[in-house]
Amino acid sequence: MPLRHKSAQKRARQSVPRTERNKFYKARLKTIIKKVLTTKDKAAAEKELKTAVSILDKVAAKGIIHKNNAAHKKSRLTRYVNKLT
Repeated sequence: MPLRHKSAQKRARQSVPRTERNKFYKARLKTIIKKVLTTKDKAAAEKELKTAVSILDKVAAKGIIHKNNAAHKKSRLTRYVNKLT
């Protein structure tokens, strides 16, 4: 059944690129988090953490994830890096 209202049609059109954009940022976020968690060298992990924090802040600012979710992830990653020797 096609959408009847013009506004509903426009919303359907707009949601397609937005969904793609959000998928891109979430995938990028998951990749960088995995990079930090798989790094065993503290110096390299700190470098990856800096990148991860930057991406988390950007994604939270765009509203793709909630700011508290970003803060939670940053805290978790920082604790992991600080435990490394």
